[in-house]
Amino acid sequence: MSGPGLLVFVTMLLAPLALTAILSLNVFNGMEGIQNVYSLKNYLEIFSDSYYLEIFGRTALMSAIVTVLCVVLGVPETIIISRMRGRWRGVFLLIILAPLLISVVVRTLGWSILMGNNGLINKGLMLFHIIDEPLRLAFTMTGVTIAMVHVMVPFMVISVWASLQKLDPQVENAGLSLGASQRTVFRRVVLPQLLPGILSGSIIVFALSASAFATPALLGGRRLKVVATAAYDEFLNTLNWPLGAAIAVVLLVANIVIIVGCNRWIERRFKAVFEG
Repeated sequence: MSGPGLLVFVTMLLAPLALTAILSLNVFNGMEGIQNVYSLKNYLEIFSDSYYLEIFGRTALMSAIVTVLCVVLGVPETIIISRMRGRWRGVFLLIILAPLLISVVVRTLGWSILMGNNGLINKGLMLFHIIDEPLRLAFTMTGVTIAMVHVMVPFMVISVWASLQKLDPQVENAGLSLGASQRTVFRRVVLPQLLPGILSGSIIVFALSASAFATPALLGGRRLKVVATAAYDEFLNTLNWPLGAAIAVVLLVANIVIIVGCNRWIERRFKAVFEG
């Protein structure tokens, strides 16, 4: 890494992380504020308090569900679009990626209107007599998950699309010409070659979901806290900056451990695919 690049890396990434880590070790006093005393008290509070453990567990569960749903929805979408003709391929790819051009706050507010008791979703379900009374979607894990999937699917599509561009159609045709069914060719030829894209997309989706703030804050409210909203509350409501910094550091470390662990396991499990 060259000198200017190294300087930008240290200034923009390492310095803020180091300062946050140091701040997380400060002792906080409700009357006197942040003290020039360092200890692991904030970390002990996080790991010993069931309140914070529940928040971290909820965040991990939400991120995992969003990642799985993005794989289930994003991979078939990408495959279907890649096999369309040129004009329609561009149109549908633009439709799927269009949410990235809109602010996440605007999208989330749109979902909050759709999911309200008098929103379009409940009105449509009641119109077709699927439900008798409005479903409670806002301020629930279900509502937050639906909105998060809408936000994250484009990232999965982009990652899988990059892998699809490297896929040789002749390999698939060769499998079909040798008597294999479409399902067998997809499972044994196409899917293994898409795994790098699925893995990279899953890493991006999980990391962004675990650290997401706007969507959980607007749709989940104060009743459905995740790690990002808990850190926000500590910084701006209770003004306990050291505890908020500790929450952020734990989230970062947990993200790295989970992502690296899953990445290593998948690479060992499908070693031939990634080396090929």
